[in-house]
Amino acid sequence: MADELLLEIVTPEKMAFSDKVEEVTIPGVEGAFGVLIGHAPLLSAVQCGELDHTKNNKKTYYAIGDGYAEVTGEKVTVLVESCERSDMIDTEKMRRETEELESELAKLSKDDKDYEKVSASLNKAKVRLKVAEKA
Repeated sequence: MADELLLEIVTPEKMAFSDKVEEVTIPGVEGAFGVLIGHAPLLSAVQCGELDHTKNNKKTYYAIGDGYAEVTGEKVTVLVESCERSDMIDTEKMRRETEELESELAKLSKDDKDYEKVSASLNKAKVRLKVAEKA
């Protein structure tokens, strides 16, 4: 279809998604941005967050890790650390993990050597939980 663009989501382990879509929204480091067919070419850093695409008027959601996105007029390539579709994430497990990480972070001071690592893990868990709840 002429109104669709090719979306590829690639992780170090696999091609997580490859298909034609109508639109995609990507969590860029300077804010989320949407892409439609004919978008101006760009290269953007991507942050851990929620990516979604629309195909046949149905949205599909993914929790993705940090990486990069390349956009051309007909194709979007997203290279990220990780990618999980919303219906593949265990919501209860994410709730427990989020609670455990919040508890662990509360015990640390900002000067603690593990603070940034735990904070980043908590952010990823919150993103995964948010996306899982959309399944």
